[in-house]
Amino acid sequence: MNLTEHYNQLYKSASEAILNEKYNLDPYINDSSDSRFGITLLARPNEKANTEIQLFLEKLKAVEPSQYYYPNSDIHITVLSIISCYQGFNLDKIAVEEYINTIQKSLIDLDEITIEFRGVTASNSAIMIQGFPTDESLNNLRNKLRENFKNSALEQSIDSRYSISTAHSTVMRFTEKLVNPAEKLIEITEEFRDYNFGFFKVDKLELVFNDWYQRKENTIHLKNFDL
Repeated sequence: MNLTEHYNQLYKSASEAILNEKYNLDPYINDSSDSRFGITLLARPNEKANTEIQLFLEKLKAVEPSQYYYPNSDIHITVLSIISCYQGFNLDKIAVEEYINTIQKSLIDLDEITIEFRGVTASNSAIMIQGFPTDESLNNLRNKLRENFKNSALEQSIDSRYSISTAHSTVMRFTEKLVNPAEKLIEITEEFRDYNFGFFKVDKLELVFNDWYQRKENTIHLKNFDL
């Protein structure tokens, strides 16, 4: 996949929808009874990238303070959604150690993964930082994970929603109707369309039990994998 082209197409479609007030509000983000949980293998950007992201978010907050903004603790790249969040899932349903073993097997001979965070894109429900792996290492890892999990008897829903191939990070979700004309929000995203948020080497992967939004308070760390 040509990631630049993919992100550009996403942004074009989403910015037009937002300007026409056809964005989607998330109905669950403030719902304390939301019981959608799953398990995810993820990576996190470094402190420098997070600092740059928060500068961008502060500009968005100045014009749209009521939207949902991700704190540094929740910002992540999904390496693979192993069990996509669904209502009623809990850790009693799985043997965590078997998932850990399958992931460890997939990390053998893994090359270094480096991500460039450059520019922003959007959907009609969220704003995202564009992530660009510098080589095929992330895709190779994902393919190993897919193969090893699909050859196991473990519960998994890999690629059931879509086959992940990007390295983006969601940083804002629409939860309320925009209080200012949508043009103000789009002006800021345009300003950061090609902004350099920084390179970072992925030195650790995290296996987590998580809610839909990867909120720290609802996350249980299952295993860290040092790379």
